[in-house]
Amino acid sequence: GTDRSVSLVDVARAAFNRDSESTAGTRGLSAQAEYVARGKTFANGCHVCEVEVDIETGNVEIIGFTVVDDIGSVLNPLLAEGQVHGGLAQGIGQALYEACVYDEDTGQLLSGSFMDYCMPHALDLPAFTVRFSGVPCTTNPLGVKGVGEAGVTGAPPAVVSAVVDALREFGVQHIDMPVTAEKVWRAIRC
Repeated sequence: GTDRSVSLVDVARAAFNRDSESTAGTRGLSAQAEYVARGKTFANGCHVCEVEVDIETGNVEIIGFTVVDDIGSVLNPLLAEGQVHGGLAQGIGQALYEACVYDEDTGQLLSGSFMDYCMPHALDLPAFTVRFSGVPCTTNPLGVKGVGEAGVTGAPPAVVSAVVDALREFGVQHIDMPVTAEKVWRAIRC
């Protein structure tokens, strides 16, 4: 035993030093490991969307969106929040704007470029409130759960449910995505 310590940076430098060679006659670091999870991991969360609907035009504006996700131990809060933000934008796009449109006679895709395919812009999105409850996972050593799809899976039902709730007084109980202004306008009047 010794009280001497060496930083990982110094170990890496020594491993790649041209003057040193390992007992195997090579330079560099190498490692191999295998991990078998004890069980499955499930992230979960809650999405709450607040909308305002213009009953004259059918336009939907999202004025608030709050998310609380349990992604286990949060290793990088900024990166995790960015993942959720990106997923929210994608999910909101699916709920309100995005649709593949085909010509009824020829089957030709009419929304085949970003000039014809409507996606949300930054001005279409509110400031998101994102929080993590951080209950560590018990099936892996880091205590982590997935975050990659946390925003995109919760956003569409939260947005559509908020719109249907806003249209409740008009007898609307269902509306298909994308929830365009035209669909909302027609739902109010039918």
